[in-house]
Amino acid sequence: MGATENGSSEKAFKFLIYGRTGWIGGFLGKLCEAQKIDYEYGSGRLENRDSLLSDIESVKPTHVFNAAGVTGRPNVDWCESHKVETIRTNVVGTLTLADVCREKGILLVNYATGCIFEYDEGHPLGSDLGFKEEDTPNFVGSFYSKTKAMVEELLKNYENVCTLRVRMPISSDLSNPRNFITKITRYDKVVDIPNSMTILDELLPISIEMAKRNLTGIWNFTNPGVVSHNEILEMYRLYIDPNFTWKNFSLEEQARVIVAPRSNNELDTTKLKQEFPLLLPIKESLIKILNK
Repeated sequence: MGATENGSSEKAFKFLIYGRTGWIGGFLGKLCEAQKIDYEYGSGRLENRDSLLSDIESVKPTHVFNAAGVTGRPNVDWCESHKVETIRTNVVGTLTLADVCREKGILLVNYATGCIFEYDEGHPLGSDLGFKEEDTPNFVGSFYSKTKAMVEELLKNYENVCTLRVRMPISSDLSNPRNFITKITRYDKVVDIPNSMTILDELLPISIEMAKRNLTGIWNFTNPGVVSHNEILEMYRLYIDPNFTWKNFSLEEQARVIVAPRSNNELDTTKLKQEFPLLLPIKESLIKILNK
């Protein structure tokens, strides 16, 4: 990607990554190998300060990446009945890691979520008015989102943290069950609502470049624009499976088969686009990965 070629590879970087067994954490390791960046996975538990200090002492990283966290299996409804476990990792663990990194003078790139907003009067569906980085989260429908919004607010006080609001992540690896495309192709029925989404193939390399540039603060970490469930499935039928069919249902019907409501929103990507002008709009990026 042109956006990552700025000569910063001349400096020696050493990344410490948490979330080895996760989708984003595993992807990060592969990207580091491709870019010949020295990295190691953390072995400590996020909520255990001593184990984090031990990792940092052993690895001596220039940057730390947090891709660990509880999202729930098979989905965020799990968090509704496992609140303490969710708090332990998503709140206590993330804050402990941020605090340890600050103590050691290390930048932390934290993969957070943009599922802390929902369309409202100031940001109506279809208006192209996205939520900005400084906007206050307005979605508290799920316990998962509540914990994420709490942590984001507290992390504002840590000048060493780069918070990336990821949404409905997608990659070219359609075999991965966490991939949003793969998820919705396996559902009996889907809603059809335009949303901001994150194409990992394009944005994870950008997150590495953000670390190299020592960027901090909150960033809406999605491709520009929105795409709906039906638009994605139409692309899937066009490029992957011409015989694919699906059925829609309403939000009201969806509510009968899930425990916690889901976030639907558009995030404003002006800030990210200014830093990385080559960032593709969501629909263009989707077509590109489906053609891989």
